[in-house]
Parts: sequence; C-alpha cells; structure tokens
Amino acid sequence: MTLFGAKEMGQDQTKQQIEKGLNLYQSNQTEKALQVWMRVLEKTTGPAGRFRVLSCLITAHSEMGRYKDMLKFAVVQIDTARELEDPDYLTESYLNLARSNEKLCEFQKTISYCKTCLNMQGTTVSLRLNGQVNLSMGNAFLGLSIFQKALECFEKALRYAHNNDDKMLECRVCCSLGNFYTQIKDYEKALFFPCKAAELVNDYGKGWSLKYRAMSQYHMAVAYRKLGRLADAMESCEESMKIALQHGDRPLQALCLLCFADIHRSRKDVQTAFPRYDSSMSIMTEIGNRLGQIQVLLGVAKCWMIQKELDKALESTEKAQELAEGLGNKLGLLKLHCLCESIYRSKGRQRELRSHVVRFHECVEEMELYCGLCGESIGERNNQLQALPCSHFFHLK
Repeated sequence: MTLFGAKEMGQDQTKQQIEKGLNLYQSNQTEKALQVWMRVLEKTTGPAGRFRVLSCLITAHSEMGRYKDMLKFAVVQIDTARELEDPDYLTESYLNLARSNEKLCEFQKTISYCKTCLNMQGTTVSLRLNGQVNLSMGNAFLGLSIFQKALECFEKALRYAHNNDDKMLECRVCCSLGNFYTQIKDYEKALFFPCKAAELVNDYGKGWSLKYRAMSQYHMAVAYRKLGRLADAMESCEESMKIALQHGDRPLQALCLLCFADIHRSRKDVQTAFPRYDSSMSIMTEIGNRLGQIQVLLGVAKCWMIQKELDKALESTEKAQELAEGLGNKLGLLKLHCLCESIYRSKGRQRELRSHVVRFHECVEEMELYCGLCGESIGERNNQLQALPCSHFFHLK
C-alpha cells in the first residue's frame, strides 16, 4: 500500500526502528509500536524516512479510530511530501488526507482531495493508488447519498483492482458495494459482495491482516439481518466482533455493537437492544463517526416506537436529523421523514404528517431514486436491481 521498496529509504537506523515498530504493531503491541514510531519521527532528519514513519502512524491511528490524530499526521505528511518534490509521495499523502476526512465524515473535503490525487501526473506508482482513491471517493459519495456517482467510483476501483491483480483492494471494494446495495435495498447483492470478499480472504488472505476477514463478516451480518436470517447474522457478527476485540479495532467494535442491537430489535427484544445501542453510540461519539451515530439514533427511535413511546422516538429522530443535515446525508433524512410520518400518523397530527410526507418525496427526488423503466421509487423495499454501464440502475423485474 505504500510507495517504498523502489525508493531510497534514508538512514539504516531509521529503517530498523520503523521495522521494529511494524513487528510490535503486527503482534498487537500497538502502544509500544506508536512510541517507537514517534521517537523515529522526532529524531530522523531524512524526509523519506519521515514520510514512511508518518504512513505507519496514519494507518495505526486509522485502525484504532483515532481519526483526528490520523488527520493531524496526514497534514504533516503533505509538507514532508513537498520537501521530497516527488509526485508519487504527494499523491499518497493526499490520499491519506482524503481517507482521514472520509473517516471523520467530511465527505465534500474527501471528494476534493481525491480529485486532487487523480489530477496529479505521477508515475506508475501513482496509477496503482488510483483504485484506492476511487474507493475513498465512492465511500464519500455514498455518505452523501449520491448513489450513481458512488457506483461509478466503486466500479472504477474494481477495474483497477482487477487490472493490477490487487486482491486486498478488491476485497475492500466488495465490502463497500455490500454497503451500497444495503442502502438501496437490493439485499441479494448486499449479501453477494461481502460473501465474495470473504472468499477472497479465504483464497488469498493467508498473510493479510485479520481486519479483512472481520470486515467481510460484518457486512455479511448486516445483509443477513436485512434478509431476516437472524441466526446467520448473529454468527457472522460474533466472528467479526471477536477479531475487532483482539485487535483493539474500535471503529469495527462500534459497528458490530450496532448490528447486534439491530438483530435484537428485529427479534422485538428491545431491552437487550438498548444497551447495545448505548455502547455503540459511546464509541461512535468518541471516534467521530457521525454517520454511525445517525444509524444508532434511527435504531433507538424504532425501539421506542415498538414500545409505543412516541415522544421519546421523536427525541431520537430530532437528534439524528441535526446530524444528517450537518453531513448532507440525504438517505438518513429520508428515513427520518419516513419514521416521523409514522409517529405523527399514530398521534393523529395531520399537519406535521403532511410536512414529513412532502419532505420525504423531496429527498427521493434529490437522490433520483426512481426506476427509469417502471417509474417506481427505488429503495422502498427489497428489490433486485440492475445497473447500466452509465451507473443508472433499474428494477430487474
């Protein structure tokens, strides 16, 4: 994933210390690894060595969910890349900046930095990173509910993965495609893609980080739950959570807790669901995953509705609406208007009900979630979809 090997690394001692940190990190001694790398960063004078150690720090902070620190190191790395006066280093540093913003749900900034990467005319090394750039940009478009552009980016990323025989990238793109199809409610494809990712892990992932296995299992769990296969969902989510706990992967722990809560809610066991939502919310808030916070609040609101506690449900939707508007997450807003419509219908409050119906349809229009053939809206219920080469999609029926 980094650009080194063909490049001169700088002083031997710097190399040795970076490797020492990597060995500690791979054996789950994360804090010790960070201490080693921070010492290297303070003492090394060569910009190439500094660049490499910053890459290690960025990756480690990303996996621990320390996204603000990740962003801080990415900014320092851009200055180091400029010292090196090499477009390959600059491309990689902008990609790290894009990823940091993606993790912090700053999606417009992510897209802007990704475009900067793609406009840089580097060597073949930069071209190898284009798949990862497109993946990050696709995730950002998905965060903004701009589905056609998200799909375009994911398909480009997949082409780069195939052309470069990059199975790790293919695995990550498959997980993002699983998330994509979950959101537009084609649950067969939502399951197909993470299953494909799990196959790639089994076939090629002997030397890979276990996070790839954990990631594919989590996305499978989400799809299984949507398909009503709750026992399968629980099994996949437990496997993902086990790896997340072993590796101190806070972002994945938060997602698994959310998935567990959703499974319990699907079983109408809201008493077990509530504490899982609380634990997930606590980590999501700590790491700054605002998109995750919206999902938690939606789940909590649905639990209150099961218990006929409509005022408490409205409290949750109001908090979620504030977050969704701040992020520009249109699908989150659409789901909230749909929930509020149900709540106000139960309360018999026609004026508020009509207001949310109007805003619901505005969201559908904005996201262009209509089938080009039958004219019905996409994403209202589970339906098999087909994408055209232009990335427009329609109902398969």
